[in-house]
Amino acid sequence: MTEFEQKQDLAGETMEDALSSFQEVNVGDVVKAEVLVIEDKQIVVGIEGAGVEGVVPAKELSTLPIEDISEVVSVGDVLELVVIAPIVGKDKENGNYLLSKRRIDAKKIWEKIEEDFKAGNVIEAAVTNVVKGGLVVDAGVRGFVPASMVADHFVEDFSDYKGKTLTFKIVEIEPSENRLILSHKAILEAEKESKKHQVMANLTEGAVVEGTVARLTDFGAFVDLGGIDGLVHVSELAHTHVAKPSDVLAVGDKVTVKILSVNPETERVSLSIKATLSEPWSEVEEKAAVDSVLDGVVKRLTSFGAFVEVFPGVEGLVHISQISHKHIATPHELLKEGDEIKVKVLELNPSEHRIALSIKALEEKTETEQVVEEVTEGSYELPEESTGFSMGDILGQALKDAGEEE
Repeated sequence: MTEFEQKQDLAGETMEDALSSFQEVNVGDVVKAEVLVIEDKQIVVGIEGAGVEGVVPAKELSTLPIEDISEVVSVGDVLELVVIAPIVGKDKENGNYLLSKRRIDAKKIWEKIEEDFKAGNVIEAAVTNVVKGGLVVDAGVRGFVPASMVADHFVEDFSDYKGKTLTFKIVEIEPSENRLILSHKAILEAEKESKKHQVMANLTEGAVVEGTVARLTDFGAFVDLGGIDGLVHVSELAHTHVAKPSDVLAVGDKVTVKILSVNPETERVSLSIKATLSEPWSEVEEKAAVDSVLDGVVKRLTSFGAFVEVFPGVEGLVHISQISHKHIATPHELLKEGDEIKVKVLELNPSEHRIALSIKALEEKTETEQVVEEVTEGSYELPEESTGFSMGDILGQALKDAGEEE
């Protein structure tokens, strides 16, 4: 064989080796490619080991929207890409294949999210949009948060959530359908439950703590102790009678309460505001000595008398017989609730929380009232000898005599 023929054979083998060294490119293959050209809406890449070029459109570069391609890639960068489709016809001028980086990245993200889902991990994602049914978030891939899973309370307007980065629990995942359902509510509830257990563990019966009125009901007030609500029964709101909790408290009020009981099993905490207030009867002996005259307010009327508040939390009874020198059938004839009156202290028993009061002791009796009272009590002087007159006759004559004296 001549030297020329040998060179031809060698050249033929070299060309054949070179051609055989190029790998075949198929749809779905993951390849590496170098960025050759950056254009406005796409990049041109050279596929390593294939000797052909491909095109990556801007929308296939990233899972996020891109305004400027040059901010994402540079000429010379080597990217991992997946082959989407071959390019045919005129479109083949810039490359032989259509490639995607976004789909490679998304696959890796889905794999990571699936791992987090199986492990029960919490993920972070930014809220990108507010739609009719809830929130759209970017977790590397598109995620959706239904309105019922956004918060642990009613939210009328979700617009404040847009742009915020929140933590989420993965509720449902289906990569083949690009479905990712998330819940922020589950995170809030878990945090609240954890905090509740911590607070419960630190509550001690008899301790005095600060709280905030969270809710009011007909039977009492629920006070937030920093993660758990305790109940102040209406009877424990004050030393005075409270008809409705809303009469003395409002939601948001800061209050000091004493812990009466703690039940970790039922997570019930009983509280008292009254127990933190000074006992109103402790200084009554100094303020309400017998025969002293006090200002009071009629609080309640009964068939046997009127209860009058003379100091905050201190009520005394004006018996019906001590309301007036005149005979009355019920206290309602002369008094009504809310009346401001003066009373005289007749008796005082602080240990039993009792004060006997009188209104009539501060009023002068007319002559007629005096005679009636004396006759009724038996102190009116009767004739030395029996006259045969009835008590009615005697009372009538006595009143007549009293009238003539006047």
